[in-house]
Amino acid sequence: MDGFRDGTPIGLGYFVVGFSLGIVAKYVGLSPLQGFVISLLNNASAGEYAAFTVIGSDAPYFEIALLTLVANARYVLMSAVLSQKFSPDTPFYHRIFVGFDVTDEIFGIAIARGGRWLNPFYNYGAMLTALPGWSLGTACGIVAWNFFSESAVSALSVALYGMFLAVIIPPARKDKIIGAAVVASFGLSFLAEKIFPEISAGNRTIALTILIAGAAAILFPVEEKSD
Repeated sequence: MDGFRDGTPIGLGYFVVGFSLGIVAKYVGLSPLQGFVISLLNNASAGEYAAFTVIGSDAPYFEIALLTLVANARYVLMSAVLSQKFSPDTPFYHRIFVGFDVTDEIFGIAIARGGRWLNPFYNYGAMLTALPGWSLGTACGIVAWNFFSESAVSALSVALYGMFLAVIIPPARKDKIIGAAVVASFGLSFLAEKIFPEISAGNRTIALTILIAGAAAILFPVEEKSD
């Protein structure tokens, strides 16, 4: 119940953002059922947006899978950190199920949970609102396409970009290195599209993600602070 309570505002927020994502899904020709299933199995805004982009360009399955893996790579690190909050005798299947829906927001409320050990059912409670909110929001966004005017749909689609700005601006303001990486990603993405138009958008995104993130990690490693 604690997880359900803390996850309710997350689920409501996911519905709104998922609605915007559904507009993008409709652009690439997905049905409401397809959008619902994709969001249910891949609860990740950036990962899904990237996947929809390459789906729209008729990319092969391998490219879609690789791009989604790269876009969602941060969740691997979050899961590793979250696993340290579980008691050593926590069954493996609990770790698998909790790891299935590690998102930025659920990770945030779980890692801030008081107590020495984290109860997996806290995460399950949060997932009960997060997953339906995200999946139904995506499906409703696709359905709404048929009832709204083109100008209204265009306005709604801007909400997704607003979400991305909300994700990148706060850390960019706090850390100049992150801000520089964001600016570099904009510039290099533009140049790559002009210089290598024959390379698909998915492959360009994969290459630039690895290049920029790798360069930042090597040149400006994060200093570890001891307690």
